[in-house]
Amino acid sequence: MPRTEELETSRIIEFQVPLPVDVDAFQVGHRYTVAEVSKQETGGGEGVEIIDNRPGATIVGSGQPPQPCQYTHKVIYLATKVPAFIRMLAPSGSFEVHEWCWNAHPTIGTLYRNTNWKDAFFIEITTVNKPGNADIENVHNLTGQRLAKRELDKIDIVNDSIDPADYKEEYDPKKYDHGALNENWQESSPTMMTSYKLVQVKFKWFGLQTKVEDVIIRGIRRLLVNFFRQLYCTQHTWRSLTMSDIRALEVQVKTELDETRDEGEVQGMVEE
Repeated sequence: MPRTEELETSRIIEFQVPLPVDVDAFQVGHRYTVAEVSKQETGGGEGVEIIDNRPGATIVGSGQPPQPCQYTHKVIYLATKVPAFIRMLAPSGSFEVHEWCWNAHPTIGTLYRNTNWKDAFFIEITTVNKPGNADIENVHNLTGQRLAKRELDKIDIVNDSIDPADYKEEYDPKKYDHGALNENWQESSPTMMTSYKLVQVKFKWFGLQTKVEDVIIRGIRRLLVNFFRQLYCTQHTWRSLTMSDIRALEVQVKTELDETRDEGEVQGMVEE
């Protein structure tokens, strides 16, 4: 797992995402949705390039032995997926972000960096998936200043507003044919889990640091809301899949991304 405790972190936010899904099934649903969203966000010279995807090992806690994981390294090309004022000011090459991920379900570590910015920019996301409805106070075992800096943000996949440009009826949990959710779904769902995502952000740019960090955090929240709505509303597709099926899908998706990344128009979420 990435470790950024020794680096200066500007913002620490814990997104809590309750879902009416069991933790074991979530492992398949999460990787399936990652693959599908990668395709939806790729085209027009932007999107996702998969550099590496293989079994590995990682440390998920201090003093613990290495655990098996699925290691991935991707490059994300996102020039039009950042606001125009950043595009105008940032130097060439700033919009190619490397993503390294260590998926040791139910714990996942993800690190984002840009080679131009070096230690002036990073995003680290540590995810812990647990049963229950956001009822663990400090699942990431933060202490001291890091705990004091942490901001909490609970995401509701049914009731939170979304950007009209992102809305898709097929990913609306209130209209899902295989299990529509009402406004009180968190009280009535018999099975609940929460994906706790600890996001640590640093972007050092004199005069623009706070503004850019706010843009990054809003973008992450937007992505999470859309991602988990889609995950829930595609259960009828991924529930029957095995991890072998998922691995085969990921191999297929890598080929599709390589073939379509430079074709057509820019796809998915964009910023004006």
